[in-house]
Amino acid sequence: MQNQLILLGTQGCHLCDDAEQLLQALNLPYQSLDIMDDEKLLQRYEISIPVLLDASNSGVNELFWPFNAEMISHWLTTQA
Repeated sequence: MQNQLILLGTQGCHLCDDAEQLLQALNLPYQSLDIMDDEKLLQRYEISIPVLLDASNSGVNELFWPFNAEMISHWLTTQA
């Protein structure tokens, strides 16, 4: 099954920008969600962003910052 990656962040977050550039460099398709647009996401992730979610399985798996290309690859392969 293909991964359904979601990058949680917000505008003005330089770490979120770094995470987005990393995903683009890895050529991984993802969707960006701004936690400021959802009260539940804001409450859960306010001090944790950026967070990478994989919603392709029955649950949602989270990868919290800091992460790099190697960590993302390992995270994606260990979820299968």
